[in-house]
Amino acid sequence: MKVLVTGGAGYIGSVVAAELAAAGAKPIVVDNLSAGHRPAPPQEAPFIEGEIGDAELLAETIRKNEVEAVIHLAASCLVGDSISDPAAYYRNNVSNGLSLLETMRAAGVRRIVFSSSAAVYGNARRIPIDEDAPTEPINPYGETKLIFERALHWYDRAYDFRFASLRYFNAAGATGDRGEDHDPETHLIPRVLKVALGQAEAIDVFGADYETDDGTCVRDYVHVADLARAHILALQALDRGSRTFNLGGGSGASVRQVIETAREVTGHPIPERLVDRRPGDPPALVASFNRINHELGWKPERSDLRPILESAWEWQRAHPEGYNDD
Repeated sequence: MKVLVTGGAGYIGSVVAAELAAAGAKPIVVDNLSAGHRPAPPQEAPFIEGEIGDAELLAETIRKNEVEAVIHLAASCLVGDSISDPAAYYRNNVSNGLSLLETMRAAGVRRIVFSSSAAVYGNARRIPIDEDAPTEPINPYGETKLIFERALHWYDRAYDFRFASLRYFNAAGATGDRGEDHDPETHLIPRVLKVALGQAEAIDVFGADYETDDGTCVRDYVHVADLARAHILALQALDRGSRTFNLGGGSGASVRQVIETAREVTGHPIPERLVDRRPGDPPALVASFNRINHELGWKPERSDLRPILESAWEWQRAHPEGYNDD
């Protein structure tokens, strides 16, 4: 199968593209490199630098490569940034996303796996969160993801699209060749490991007065390789109909638990610095992945925090300057 991977030079997208290639499919990567890295996708994947809102470029890419399905990961994805500049998020995540759907529709490509987010749930009323929980985003990032999910629902009804919306919880960890390299880096695990590498003096803890056991935010971490595997399963199951799935590890770890485990893995003291809360951060997000386990047989193979941190630490030690080392 020939699969267009938007955002395929990014952290998750590059691992998805590699997983597709390993499964015998042909990934075609489109990325504007605003957050991705040219060395990240598999070398055998055709690479097109450009915007998903560029209908002419995408139409030509789909036609030339005989694309049969799309995995859509290209998005703006920083919660705090979405609050300070919501226009950019509506433009990229909604307007450009709809342009992608229209380009697909014109080309007769009606199968898509969408990289959504647990941010659609907002302040969850119950933990763990299943797919039937209320969707009440508390930031523009989550809101724009939900808008695109709703668009997919109506495209399915009107135009016979088939979609899978995959609501990620916290992607983490690394594979042998691919890891997290963002600028700026906002994710907790790579930020903690940068302290262990001596690239920062301390790790900022954004608030310690949440209603959690130790007062810090609780998140559900899922290894990036497990996420990538779920995309392949979801793609293969599209003929059964459109579905929405949570992707998480099924258990939560607080910020301070992550820091303590990182101290054990790295052997570094990793000093903390308590700062104000970040706007738009819910206290706890923990997934129930029962639906995708029951329907597609997926479950995380590396759900424990320690092996996730060990894989991330191995990659960051080998790439202290990220993909600039390559």
